[in-house]
Amino acid sequence: MGVIEVVGIEEDGEFIFKITDLAKDLAPELWEVHVEEIDKIFMELFDMGLVNITYNENLEAEFELTEEGRMVAKEYGIIPIEDDI
Repeated sequence: MGVIEVVGIEEDGEFIFKITDLAKDLAPELWEVHVEEIDKIFMELFDMGLVNITYNENLEAEFELTEEGRMVAKEYGIIPIEDDI
């Protein structure tokens, strides 16, 4: 169905999977669980002080991970290891 794709392999040989946007429509329960898990991890990072929140001129919140936050997020698997955002 294309809702899950393999994006890499861990050093121990375990596959690394990604939930694709197709899951929103084709597997909504999977998508919901995925989003809830990402939200939970993000809140943990926030509680640990690893997220900076600023507001732009339209008073919209902008979230940015600290350097340590990026490292932890990579360990959780919520951002790609090669991602420098």
